[in-house]
Amino acid sequence: MKISRATLYHLSMPMQAAFKTSFGSTMQRECILIEANSGGLVGYGECVADRDPGYSYETSGTAWHVLSDFLVPEIIDQDMESPADLQQKIAHVRGHPMAKAGLEMALWDLFGKRDRCSLQDLIGGEGDSVDVGVSVGIQKDISSLVDVVAGYLNTGYERVKLKIMPGRDVEDVRAVRRAFPDLKLQVDANSAYELRNAQVLLPLDDLDLLMIEQPLAEDDLWDHRQLQQQFKTPICLDESIVSERHARQALEMESCRVVNIKPGRVGGLSQGIVIHDLCSRAGIPVWCGGMLETGVGRAANLALASLPGFVYPGDISATDRYYAEDITNEVFKLEAGSKINVPKGPGLGVSINRDSLEKFSVKRSTIS
Repeated sequence: MKISRATLYHLSMPMQAAFKTSFGSTMQRECILIEANSGGLVGYGECVADRDPGYSYETSGTAWHVLSDFLVPEIIDQDMESPADLQQKIAHVRGHPMAKAGLEMALWDLFGKRDRCSLQDLIGGEGDSVDVGVSVGIQKDISSLVDVVAGYLNTGYERVKLKIMPGRDVEDVRAVRRAFPDLKLQVDANSAYELRNAQVLLPLDDLDLLMIEQPLAEDDLWDHRQLQQQFKTPICLDESIVSERHARQALEMESCRVVNIKPGRVGGLSQGIVIHDLCSRAGIPVWCGGMLETGVGRAANLALASLPGFVYPGDISATDRYYAEDITNEVFKLEAGSKINVPKGPGLGVSINRDSLEKFSVKRSTIS
């Protein structure tokens, strides 16, 4: 397969409500949609880099630059045997996994459409649906937090992840656990603590949590090992796992007992599959995190989360959790049992609403 041209769309999309984490609050979510053309087929990928360098050093601005000037020109009119071939062709570009992942996703969509095969089938996923949960941002007070969680439970979500930060941690979580004793509950610190002050989280060990996600620095493995030794609750690594090599080192160090796999963070679906396979061989459970994706990225995450090693519910909430209007014609809905159906159409299994794409595009560029 040869890519004849690609168009980048810089999107800015209003969210249903502000989403607050330890590193900031988001009300207007930015990303880049990649539209790749080959032999009359069109494939789409989503680069999940946002406007600000909070979660990652990558931003929508840096990703636009890297995609426009380095990654996309590298594959124009080049033979591609499979989507995973991209990794070798762009290996000389260091870092920028979100930009790489967005481009690779567009190739998965193209190859699936060419072969009339869903992404789930291409990667060996199973089942009609996957278990999902909801991620709840930091609220103005504990009472509001409990009310928000109650609202999502009434909607049908059966697993909740609470964002935490210093000063908004143990008491928040304790209040939610007291209100909902049987809830599948986990927390995510997004690197808000240091080893010297993370002991304040030790009371979480008594709250029957599924996991404590990324309490320490985004590039740390060793301190997480030391912290995991103090907890019976599994520590999950997210930001620290940016490649198969980091995942292998984390498992060898026993830095965590769970791994969160986000295709954008690790450089693409192919890399997410490699990490899934590594963890499965080691007996380490994985799950699929979220980056406030549009329907394009959400479809890819659902397919990935259908692989057998994804044993915890993913942060792949229904479309209306984040957006009143999406850029895909397909809307993902929460089904009974806190599940979302995996797309079965060719490629990603979604189509683009051109009117919405026009509405939310702030910039575009075609490379050929």
